[in-house]
Amino acid sequence: MTPSRTALTAAAALLLTAALTAPAAHADPPGITEDTTAPVRIDPANPKLRMVQGATLAPPKVLNIKSVVETDDGSERRQDTNDNITFALQAEVLFGKDSAALSTDALARISAIAEEVRKQHATALRVFGFTDNLGSAAHGLVLSRQRAGAVQRELATDLGSGVSFEVRGYGEQYPIADNGTEDGRRKNRRVEVSFPRSGG
Repeated sequence: MTPSRTALTAAAALLLTAALTAPAAHADPPGITEDTTAPVRIDPANPKLRMVQGATLAPPKVLNIKSVVETDDGSERRQDTNDNITFALQAEVLFGKDSAALSTDALARISAIAEEVRKQHATALRVFGFTDNLGSAAHGLVLSRQRAGAVQRELATDLGSGVSFEVRGYGEQYPIADNGTEDGRRKNRRVEVSFPRSGG
């Protein structure tokens, strides 16, 4: 018995309806549903979004932005803020081991700092020496002060008498790196030269 044309047409229509109502193959995985809700509406007139009656805004304040640039080997670091410029030179590029005598290489680096001092029209400099925590604290204090003094004298020769200096040795105080590693100790053995930056 052959099916009639009407029966075939009805069967085709049934299959087409089933295909159209079947779930799509790319439906969300089980447990994941798409969030189709509208975003939360914010009422700009809500009193909780306003300042308390009688309150005023604080005066505007310029944030002190800090920029730090360091050489690849970490031997020299420059830190700029809105107010100050600080150069930190590792002791190894300035002095021999356990020495406060400036090396030949140190003179060019100190000269570059003096040039920046002139550019900023700075007349008051701070020269601070630091060591790592090896050896006695007393020896570190003396050595850091001697090294800061050596850098100060070279800067004074380069800059002339119009500049005043504050010179201190801090020894192992104020480390900037971990004294538990040689790399950290190397960074801590340093002389810092800082001065105000010009407003213009």
